This record gives sequence, C-alpha cells and structure tokens, in this order.
Amino acid sequence: MHVTTHALVLREADYRESDKILTLLTPGQGKITAQARGCRKRGNGLSAACQMLVWSEMTLSEYRGRWTVTEASVELEFRRMRRELELLTLGTYFAQVVSAVVQEDSLPEELLPLLLNCLYALDCTEKPPAQVKAAFELRSMALAGFAPMLEGCPVCGSNPPRYPQLNLTQGVLHCRDCAGGAGEGISLPVSPGVLSAMEHIINCPGRRLLSFRLDEMGMGELGQICEAYLLTQTERGYSALDYWKGLQADRI
Repeated sequence: MHVTTHALVLREADYRESDKILTLLTPGQGKITAQARGCRKRGNGLSAACQMLVWSEMTLSEYRGRWTVTEASVELEFRRMRRELELLTLGTYFAQVVSAVVQEDSLPEELLPLLLNCLYALDCTEKPPAQVKAAFELRSMALAGFAPMLEGCPVCGSNPPRYPQLNLTQGVLHCRDCAGGAGEGISLPVSPGVLSAMEHIINCPGRRLLSFRLDEMGMGELGQICEAYLLTQTERGYSALDYWKGLQADRI
C-alpha cells in the first residue's frame, strides 16, 4: 500500500549504515514509525525531509505493518527556530510530549494543528517562548483527555472557588480550605488572572490560543502550573525540558 500524506518528524534515530528510523505525525495515519533508507547518504533526496521537526509531503509504502519513506518534499523547516538553541529545544520538548501522549496509529483531534501552530509561533512570531510553552502544555493535556476541571470546587460547590488551588494529580480546582477533600496530590495556588488565562487556553478556538496577556509574575505562575500539571498527568520527565531549563539557568 502506498500513501501520500503530510508528516512532521517527531523523532529520528540513525539505523544501520545510512538509514534512519523516524517517528512521524500525520493527519491520516496518526503517529507511525517509518524507515528512511539511505537518507544519511550525501545528496540523498530524502535527507532534508528526514530531520527532526521538518514538515513535509511524503509518500509512504506499507508492507506487513512496516512503513518506508519512498519520496519526500520539504514544506516547512522552521529555520529561525533551528538557528536558536532555546527555541529548538522547546520545539523538541513539544514533540516529545506529543510522542508520549499519542499511541501508535492514532491521533487526538487538533493535536497536530496545535503542535504546528506552536512551532510556527516560536519560529515566526514575537510571542514570548514561555507563553507558547505554557499554552502548549495545558492545551495538549486538554486535547489528550486530561483537561483540568476549573468550573468550581468539587468539595463545597463554590464557583469560583475561594482562594483557588489546582490539585495536580486529580486535575480539579478547589478552595484552599477544601484541599483535604480534593484527593491526594500536590495543589498549587491559582490567581484570578492566571485562572482566566487557563480557561482561555482550554476553551478558545485554536487560532486564538495565544491571544491572552499576563504580567511577568502572572506568566511565571502560569508556566509553573502548566508544566507541573503536564509532568504530573503524563507521569514522566522529558530530556528536552531538562535541557531547556539548564539553558534558562545559564542566562541568570
């Protein structure tokens, strides 16, 4: 079977003398693993399209459950992002998250557009990378089925909760005084402005994902909550996130 589709490279690994094994995210087949034969040879026509975070049109051949890239034409390389290490590291983190939450041969609706839009925001806009990161983290969790419940306190019913806190494990917003009834896990306080930003990120149309504003303190709070929530819900760490944090520490 042959399929022509668009694909984003989420992961690449050298294989044999000149091949690569790619993890691809496609609109039709979802996340798939494909072999790109000879793509590491100098002058091979597949080379450019078989790099991390490149968006291409690909022709894929499937035989006995194994996919092979037979043709590829690059459409987006995100060149600015690739030139700036911090941006490239963030983009790699986004790809690692998507690869972790998406099962083989499946794809939650809107997760591919979210990833592409966030890569575009890093590459082509002046949006603060920390804002793009927080928005991606929370929206990706919502699209993967892990949206936190922000409507009101599940313990006492107050809406909005009094002095709200988010339980990272249970994914519920609760009153500070109701923490004991919200279930096990760490809770982080959520200020009113940050709560409004979180509601926007979860519920807004995709094209308006980054159309919210917070001051520096609010953005720092949002970033802490969204990152902690993603790490708690996915129950794993991400090497690119650790590296990005190291780059941030080096700047201080």
